[in-house]
Amino acid sequence: MGAERKKNVSKIQTTYVEQQEYAEIASARKRKLLLRRLSLFFVFAGLLSYLMISSYISQTAMLKEKVAQKKKSNHELSELKRQQDILKEDIIKLNDDDYIGKLARKEYFFSEKNEVIFSIPDEKEEK
Repeated sequence: MGAERKKNVSKIQTTYVEQQEYAEIASARKRKLLLRRLSLFFVFAGLLSYLMISSYISQTAMLKEKVAQKKKSNHELSELKRQQDILKEDIIKLNDDDYIGKLARKEYFFSEKNEVIFSIPDEKEEK
């Protein structure tokens, strides 16, 4: 039974049968076109979703970087403001003659009349 058998049945050639054959051919074409359109749609949908996801991931990474940079900048700003406050206090102190005198005696070992300076090492310097 390896060989195919020939069919001894002939087709009926009526208009109804011809219409049915054309309808089958038309439905096969429609199905084929539908499959092409769906496959094209899924390719574009996949490409679009890939682009959107990659864009989202890159923007998320960039946002994390910007947040870290902002945090660092805020920390630097607070440090600079603290230094500015210290410098303003130093300016106010340097306008006082008594403070300048004490600073000169302390740093440069200047003394007033009848004053003896003893230099005692700090505990921090010993360590």
